Amino acid sequence: MKKILVTGANGQLGRELQEAAKPLLHTSSVPFITHSSSFPSFEFIFADKDQLPLGDPDRIFSFLNDNQPDYCINCAAYTAVDKAETEKDLAFRINGEAVGALAAACHATGARLLHISTDYVFDGDSATPLKEEDPTGPVNIYGASKLRGEQLAMEQHPHGTVIIRTSWVYSEFGNNFVKTMIRLMKEKPSINVIDDQIGSPTYAADLAAALLHIAAGQNFTPGIYHYSNEGRISWYEFALAIKELTGSPCPVNPIPTAQYPTPAKRPHYSLLDKSLIRNTYGIIIPDWRQSLTTCIARLFS
Repeated sequence: MKKILVTGANGQLGRELQEAAKPLLHTSSVPFITHSSSFPSFEFIFADKDQLPLGDPDRIFSFLNDNQPDYCINCAAYTAVDKAETEKDLAFRINGEAVGALAAACHATGARLLHISTDYVFDGDSATPLKEEDPTGPVNIYGASKLRGEQLAMEQHPHGTVIIRTSWVYSEFGNNFVKTMIRLMKEKPSINVIDDQIGSPTYAADLAAALLHIAAGQNFTPGIYHYSNEGRISWYEFALAIKELTGSPCPVNPIPTAQYPTPAKRPHYSLLDKSLIRNTYGIIIPDWRQSLTTCIARLFS
């Protein structure tokens, strides 16, 4: 039986992994250990930031040494993109140095690391879907801190680490674009959404399934991979789909990035090429609209 440690258990992806595990035994405290009806060969340990603070390298090692997981899925991260511009040290401590410490602990205890990174490691100047080997060049502190985490993870545990870069993550859990749009469409007479940033959203439930597929397989192949849902859209087109699927009458207006300044610059092009993860792990990736439909149905059920 494989034991899987999930860090950041109360975030969007961590919550979706809990849903995927369908715990037979669940307690109100985290971490908890549970078996899974969907993945009967797995035993899960879900830990939040209080039980496993990634800013404390000694506690990281002792936690892994005590629990001896076969896999660690690192969902913990500093994700406040705009605040990172003024909280650089904190962003780099959580997204950079802590990831290196986690990778070192995994190496020392024999665990494989599945670490989540971001499309924001790129500068957004591409015109074709981004491949794993394309040059990086973050345009904000958040992206730079996540890139540092990638580098440290591969330095500390090169033969036991899979890094998955993803983009535009949403879920029925936590705060995200989909839930924000649904709320604003109820509150505002109209909303403006950027139409010149291109990418593809990622339903966290799909990403959770992909991570468990990798952990369940026999052909673990370390390296960097890209994952998002299939398709190419703008944030504006994403908002229009949310409007349609929720039946909202709220007008949605397209605007350029220049009309919506933010403390942190965003890449204009974030579309990821998923060929490598499909070919290596045989993962079937749903279309973005199919997954959005599923998420909204769950939100309104």
